[in-house]
Amino acid sequence: MEIIRLDSTDSTNNWASAHEHELPPIALVCCHEQTAGRGQRGNVWESQPGKNITASLIFHPQEFPADQQFHISETVALAIVDFLKSYGVNAQIKWPNDIYVGDKKICGILVEHVVSGRNITRSIAGFGININQTRFLSDAPNPVSLTQITGKDHDLDAAIHCIASILEKRLQSLNDKNSLHQEFLNSLWRKDGAYYNFFDRKNNEQINASIQTVEPSGLLHLQTRNGETRTYSFKEVEYL
Repeated sequence: MEIIRLDSTDSTNNWASAHEHELPPIALVCCHEQTAGRGQRGNVWESQPGKNITASLIFHPQEFPADQQFHISETVALAIVDFLKSYGVNAQIKWPNDIYVGDKKICGILVEHVVSGRNITRSIAGFGININQTRFLSDAPNPVSLTQITGKDHDLDAAIHCIASILEKRLQSLNDKNSLHQEFLNSLWRKDGAYYNFFDRKNNEQINASIQTVEPSGLLHLQTRNGETRTYSFKEVEYL
């Protein structure tokens, strides 16, 4: 996998999209400073220049059905879990695709696709992994970095090469969708049978529920304390 290094850009997803035809079939676009990193639901991703991995994976799936796009999100999330494990850190995936260590967020992911007919023709998976940052100034409630967890700084260049290698290996197994999805379920944050508070945006109410499963399509199934099963798409439910 070719690694493209930028000094500064507004968003690596934006840059990868704008330069798509100049890039090899698979590339990892990284930048020293990202001035307007984007997260889910229009949020801004805070990252101190030169301290973290801010990057976008761009590739062109071959005959990959658009209705199976959640498997690409699973692949990238699991690659980041693998990456953190290589540093001795046990991470989990908060549905749909944030990466948590305990109850703190170490990575956010934003996946964007181009679809032609029934197939995905290009995917860009942007992610920010907190590596050496120790102070967070935004109003994000629970950020954490690798250096805060391990108590030491880490070589950023080595970390970039490490995640690139892991992503490349993960992409090679993307077509084994059943195993991929089961591994995603096994890595799911708070899928432990306990009940947690959620805000149901569809019904505008707070509920107490446990995670039952996530469908291969990405739909989340929760079970309330009275035994009712509720199903949610992205943005329809919020962890409290």
